[in-house]
Amino acid sequence: MMSLILLPQLANWQASLDDREERLILTGITWEQYDKLLQAFGDSATYRIIYLEGILEIMSPSRRHEISKKNIGRLLDLYLEEAEIDFWGLGSTTFRVEEGEAGKEPDECYCFETEKEFPDLAIEVIVTSGSIKILEVYQRLGVKEVWLWKNEQLNIYSLENNQYSLQEKSKLLPELDLNLLCEFINHPNPRLAMKEFRQQLQAKDR
Repeated sequence: MMSLILLPQLANWQASLDDREERLILTGITWEQYDKLLQAFGDSATYRIIYLEGILEIMSPSRRHEISKKNIGRLLDLYLEEAEIDFWGLGSTTFRVEEGEAGKEPDECYCFETEKEFPDLAIEVIVTSGSIKILEVYQRLGVKEVWLWKNEQLNIYSLENNQYSLQEKSKLLPELDLNLLCEFINHPNPRLAMKEFRQQLQAKDR
């Protein structure tokens, strides 16, 4: 059963949810309470949960958030197929490390070449910022690269010497034209975006 400490706050919060991106932040939460909360929510896609050193944040994604997430995922899948790169798309799987007191579900994430315990790449759509430092959570999970989509721009962070540094291009996918990708993330028609993106990729290979 979910911790009695969390039940009243979650019940009140859920009643107010609509299409806005809303966040509930709780402090003083133990790893055991976090674990019970994950079990209570199960495989629900309604929320994103992030935990770092006793701080728990639950986010209800907005429609805008989910549209961007899906657009990025579809386009990246298409690129990996065209580039013949073996990949495992793990979606919003929960990743956590008790020793590091950190856990999170990415918006999208991928392993390349072989399937691994933790993803090589995590992708986050930022509509409203939360209180927990996302990059610190991913650093504790050991994710090699994090993409942050915010204000219609894509920022690439690569893990070097246990710290993330901002990059001009992806180290995992160095041949990917990020400007071209961003152009189609913003495309008003997802079907046409995929069609035209594929055409552009194939034209580059000729």
